[in-house]
Amino acid sequence: MNKEIDLSKTVYEIGSKYPEILAVLYELGFHDIVKPGMLNTAGRFMTIPKGAAMKKINMDDVKKSLVEKGYTIHE
Repeated sequence: MNKEIDLSKTVYEIGSKYPEILAVLYELGFHDIVKPGMLNTAGRFMTIPKGAAMKKINMDDVKKSLVEKGYTIHE
């Protein structure tokens, strides 16, 4: 299965399509994403790049990790 991630989509949209990505994001430092209700609130408007900037997580590291986990990145 080809897992394509469009970085312009919200975390909610991506997580709805690929629920397993939430564990990957958590490992990368997006710890709030697993808190109850966060995906349904902040996740509805937050994109991965916006969240990375807010959390001061290097976006290149995020992309590299997602590719290593089998995702194709679209920007």
